[in-house]
Amino acid sequence: MGLTSNNTLVLAVLSAALLFTGTVWLWPRLAGRGWRAVGGRVGLLLATQLALFAAVGLAANQSFGFYASWADLFGREKGQGVVVDHAAGDGPLSVVGTRRVPGAGGVRPHVGGRIQQVGIVGRTTGIATTAYVYLPPEYFQPRYRTRTFPAAVVLTGYPGTASALVEKLHYPRTALELARAGRARPMILVMLRPTVAPPRDTECVDVPGGPQTESFFARDLPDALRTHYRVAGKPGGLGIVGNSTGGYCALKIAMHHPDVYAAGAGLSAYYKAPIDATTGDLFQGDEEVRNRADLWWCLEHESAPDTSLLVTSSRSGESNYGDTLRFIKRVEATGRTRISSIILESGGHNFNTWRREIPATLEWIGGRLNAR
Repeated sequence: MGLTSNNTLVLAVLSAALLFTGTVWLWPRLAGRGWRAVGGRVGLLLATQLALFAAVGLAANQSFGFYASWADLFGREKGQGVVVDHAAGDGPLSVVGTRRVPGAGGVRPHVGGRIQQVGIVGRTTGIATTAYVYLPPEYFQPRYRTRTFPAAVVLTGYPGTASALVEKLHYPRTALELARAGRARPMILVMLRPTVAPPRDTECVDVPGGPQTESFFARDLPDALRTHYRVAGKPGGLGIVGNSTGGYCALKIAMHHPDVYAAGAGLSAYYKAPIDATTGDLFQGDEEVRNRADLWWCLEHESAPDTSLLVTSSRSGESNYGDTLRFIKRVEATGRTRISSIILESGGHNFNTWRREIPATLEWIGGRLNAR
């Protein structure tokens, strides 16, 4: 059974319940002072606690999508394989699978839309990764066959899984429901991890001598999308959204590349790339790269970008609340970059909080992108 399987979680909960019941039932028989009785009590308590720990851990992983598989959990997942046949005429994006939109209520693509799993290879960076692409029903309807659609790149946090954007955060279903209700225009969503060089967290930085992650998102990914899909061309056809690490990436990329991304939304974002065991040395002593990864420095020393930004936080539960208010004031002071916010009364750094922010975020970003 898989790590994220409901059957695995049910088995863990049942095991914990049975061990607890067994401990209560057998405790009187193990009340003696002999080594067998003491060893039995210790063994039962240890087994019960391990089972409870496993059940809680599995439930947390189900909710937050920290690890996608047992191999991922135990560090045996060293990379994401993408098969690309380099025949004449092949592009940088290939479709490797399709699936229905969860909760769409329609089997056929022109009714419920479609999700495609794709492999993407950056022409200039050489970065290879996988993604899920949501195509709205209108994309398959004859009357829209000549129309291009606005698109939003959607990024997870770190480590994160792209499938969690579909199954846990419900981006495709939310976009479909908003369009059906007339609250947002149909748009394409491109959902993936910002971790394109796993297991390293590159913080969407062009690492000197390493992965050119920012260039992948700023150049290779948009080019691949416009080559394969009817994505609205520049200017203004593309936006970027993310949560946590993905939120920092979304804000940074929108600020650095306003000619590519007309809008960027950071849900529970931070505003400066951290350096820790997961990132390694991102800057290799290059002061310019270090400064570019610091959004505070960019606001103070660089020309204000002509783009729209959205930031989110909560008054209780989010550690970025103070920084977010300060960031809003800094952006307002530029007089050129447009800033919006979603501030909840309470909400932690978790999927439940982001699910509450995603509908308004998709409405916001859809209203700032062009299509024809």
